[in-house]
Amino acid sequence: MFTINVMTNIKMILADCPLFAGFPARAFNDLAEIARVRTFDADEPIYEKGSATSTLNVIASGVVRISSVNSAGREATLIMFNAGVWFGDSVFSPGMKRVYGATAHEATTLVELPGDAFRGVMAKYPECYPVVLDMVSRRLWAAMSIIEDDALRGVAARIGRRLLFLAQIQGDGDAGTEPVTIRITREHIANMMGMTRQGVHQWIKHFEQRGLLKLTYGRIELTDPAALQDYLQILD
Repeated sequence: MFTINVMTNIKMILADCPLFAGFPARAFNDLAEIARVRTFDADEPIYEKGSATSTLNVIASGVVRISSVNSAGREATLIMFNAGVWFGDSVFSPGMKRVYGATAHEATTLVELPGDAFRGVMAKYPECYPVVLDMVSRRLWAAMSIIEDDALRGVAARIGRRLLFLAQIQGDGDAGTEPVTIRITREHIANMMGMTRQGVHQWIKHFEQRGLLKLTYGRIELTDPAALQDYLQILD
């Protein structure tokens, strides 16, 4: 049984996650009751591709790497999630196996909600559905946008739009003017997009020279996401 402080922390973490914006205040007691806190070391698997477990996870701290591995054991990073972001979309498709794997990119703490119990809470508070559906739809839209980028856009636009996507997925999906820091390296972007590190570095430096981002160790700061979005429209 969790202590009062732990229960309070769980409710605060869930309340700060956009997926839960449609749940009424009283629902967070039910959510905290079914939740458990899990910790992972850097590079420790959270779940494997193809596993049948169904859980929804919210990152309390750290970074999670979503990836796929081919038959030769080569890992391709698909996306990186920071604190405050949810993952585990299969929770909305009972019985479906995990399409991708999840790994702690650094020391990470998660709030985990079992699939059956979470779906039960949603059914108890049906007013949550419009927000949940909106968040899931945004994920689908984002995936389709990435497919479109790969098919129709040049290298610079693809890299810039992927950075915007990584920044936007941490918030409400809108590109604002406030700086956003993404905890990711150029190597991971290259792996994520099937490019060389040199090719990614060239355009990252180009954006930096235009004042659209700043490079620091293990991080990329978008100084003005809206300005980057405007610049990418010129490239299109």
